[in-house]
Amino acid sequence: MDKRLFAEIRRYLGKTQAEMAHLLGTSLKAVQSFEQGWRRIPPHAERQALFFLSRKTRKEAKPCWELMNCPEERKVKCPAWEFQTGELCWFINGTMCQGTAKKTWREKMERCLNCGVFCSIFPDSFQFAPRLQGPQSPCPEPQAQG
Repeated sequence: MDKRLFAEIRRYLGKTQAEMAHLLGTSLKAVQSFEQGWRRIPPHAERQALFFLSRKTRKEAKPCWELMNCPEERKVKCPAWEFQTGELCWFINGTMCQGTAKKTWREKMERCLNCGVFCSIFPDSFQFAPRLQGPQSPCPEPQAQG
């Protein structure tokens, strides 16, 4: 996560740096360092900040498996489907976008940055939020065998 996006999320949540540090279970110095770019934002802090943002924006959305037209054989292997959390698929490890689960948070986020489900958690007013460059789906229709 970019330092500017982290700061933008904190401001949108209406939190001071000290309040954000408390929410993330880290120090004020750490939050200041994240926003200055002196320290990389660790996955647990990035994940929590994004989760808080998603709960604050609360946009009504279809579940990811509907938006992405995931085939049945993929859905039944996916924890987002299993736990009926299609609006939080980006938050859950082991989701089956593009047929495979990513092993790390960083790998998962690389995929999510091009996903409409993930991008929908950001208010339109956000300057540093990821933006889709056209209709993209991490769960393309399976190719016909032949």
